[in-house]
Amino acid sequence: MNKARVATVFAPYVLISVVYLVAQYLGDDAVTDFAKPLLMPVLLVGFLFAVPRVRSELAILATLALVLSWLGDVTLGSVGEIWFLVGLGFFLLAHVAYVVLFLRALRTGPLSRWALVYVVWWLGLVIVLWPHLGNLLIPVAIYGLVLGAMGAIGLSCNRWIAFGGALFVISDSLLGLNRFHPDFELWQVHTLIMLTYIAAQGLIAYGAVRTAYTFDTDRTRSTTS
Repeated sequence: MNKARVATVFAPYVLISVVYLVAQYLGDDAVTDFAKPLLMPVLLVGFLFAVPRVRSELAILATLALVLSWLGDVTLGSVGEIWFLVGLGFFLLAHVAYVVLFLRALRTGPLSRWALVYVVWWLGLVIVLWPHLGNLLIPVAIYGLVLGAMGAIGLSCNRWIAFGGALFVISDSLLGLNRFHPDFELWQVHTLIMLTYIAAQGLIAYGAVRTAYTFDTDRTRSTTS
């Protein structure tokens, strides 16, 4: 893997992420409204330039997950409860796509016993949010279950993906607490939600590229030996 090339193709994502986060910290809504819909498309372009084979199952599933995430970004940013639920649905499908991607194309080992941490996390989050969810209890619980499964299965992939999955869980946990728990307060919570989300997506994409190159190299060696 040409690390310099990979760093170059992911640089635009890092740049626009920094611009977005600084603007959000400063409260510049005009810049954040412009930059947020660009995050996932820019990451996707970088990923497709970096991955060794764009027609592989790995590339197709990762593309699907990033497109669904982009749809989630766009709809969650719209005003109204219905758009929040639509955005939640898109991110649920994105997590399903990541689960399939991890299982079919990115696993490098067996399921880790540390995956039990995500079971404890899910139970704790549901218990904390239960009194405040009303009719959304079942949808949020299902969403959390799929999100936790993504994080847990990510532990059987490389460390970049495992860390990215964990940050995704942290980001959505902060989002859920901020959205539904009336007593939850955290300094710059929206910036922290997006910081962990942006880092999660970037780490998963980078980890997928590294695994793709590893598998591609192993396939080449087995073919020529």
